[in-house]
Amino acid sequence: MQRFKNINKLWFIPVAILLAIGVYFLPPVHDRFATRVDLLRTRIVYFFNPPNDAVFQPSGETALTIETVIATTRAEYSLTLTSQAITPPLGTPTPKAGPTLTPTVTSTPLPDSVILPGVIYVDQHNRWNYCGPANLTMALNFWGWKGTRDDVAKVVKPGSGDPKKNFIEQGLPDKNVMPYELVDFVNINTEYRALSRYGGDMELIKRLIAAGYPVVVEKGYYERDYNGKIDWLGHYLFTTGYDDARGGFIVQDAYLKPGKDLLSTYDDYLDGWRSFNYLFMVVYPAGREAEVMKILGPWADDKWASQHALELAQNDIQSLTGNDLFFAWFNKGTSHVALQQYVDAANAYDQAFTVYAGWNVKVGNRPFRMMWYQTGPYFSYYYSARYQDVINLANTTLNDTISTPTLEESLLWRGRAYYMIGNTKAAVDDYRAALKVHVNWFPAVQALQELGLQP
Repeated sequence: MQRFKNINKLWFIPVAILLAIGVYFLPPVHDRFATRVDLLRTRIVYFFNPPNDAVFQPSGETALTIETVIATTRAEYSLTLTSQAITPPLGTPTPKAGPTLTPTVTSTPLPDSVILPGVIYVDQHNRWNYCGPANLTMALNFWGWKGTRDDVAKVVKPGSGDPKKNFIEQGLPDKNVMPYELVDFVNINTEYRALSRYGGDMELIKRLIAAGYPVVVEKGYYERDYNGKIDWLGHYLFTTGYDDARGGFIVQDAYLKPGKDLLSTYDDYLDGWRSFNYLFMVVYPAGREAEVMKILGPWADDKWASQHALELAQNDIQSLTGNDLFFAWFNKGTSHVALQQYVDAANAYDQAFTVYAGWNVKVGNRPFRMMWYQTGPYFSYYYSARYQDVINLANTTLNDTISTPTLEESLLWRGRAYYMIGNTKAAVDDYRAALKVHVNWFPAVQALQELGLQP
């Protein structure tokens, strides 16, 4: 009899599990706990498959034939909209080239301290991967835009488009918003203007701020992971002032609590900024474009800025040692990509990945998220006809550095490389997978249409 009672009790276990699952998927409950569950699942995946151990090793093998040269050249025209800096993003003003080859130094001395008034702080809390939308919202709100971070996110990280899910849940898998996507949002969806450039320096940032223009920079950010090890991730930072007496910039950090009006020392600011090739973004009223271009000087010409970034990277390669050399070599590759010098870029990225393989993990984890934020290696290997390296790098990124393969850029590039080696089915699968992360994403839609397929 006791045996039957124990068996009856066991029925409560599956019932309880089913009940818990049912409660979890109730919209109010699911909206509140979805990100926590995703974080827990990510930690479990990382425990069994540590992303810090994932190392991509370039083969250097090319598939260069007359056919691939023609096909790659044709493909280049359809890929410019996915570029980080190959061409100015869609809608970005195209300024005249700067007349000089070195930064123009104005005779007007800068104040020792400038803190811009009227900054409206916006955080990224209670959202997922909202650094880009939060920072762009601050930059736009500064000039009087009335939108919110959610208004930005609905456009730049719309997610799967599944009507059964709210847009926050839909956009959860999208790990990053690229600078060109933020620039495009401003230029297409608002009455304001925006541009981004590589190769900035602290003097230029100060000069923009002193003239009344806050700046968004993309930078590396260090924190301890759940195991207590130093981890690297990408971050946007809204810069709204500086104070030489205190030795740093005044920043609005959407991630930290509290994150308003923080001091980022010049050394820390520069060290983090280096991780993204000294990229900066300026948002401004359309009627003040001429003033912005004058302040930028030679940086008004994006080609000059990329060439200047290349020089900065070469200087860093000569002066830096250890793990920092990875970022210097990576920046060299990114600058070559921006200048459409793809073979030189591929060689530089090869060096970067060599440093990455030898990373001193006693200092901190490898920056395994790098390919989440910067896709220059895909450009360089693809346009050097190194299609297998594109596929291998995408496989490492999608399978070993992230808990679920939800990086639309990596999916797109792997798909294009698959197509070039004759695996059309795998290419189509990747294009469609990219659209499940970012619905109606133009590059993936275009790739399918080129094959005569509907998204």
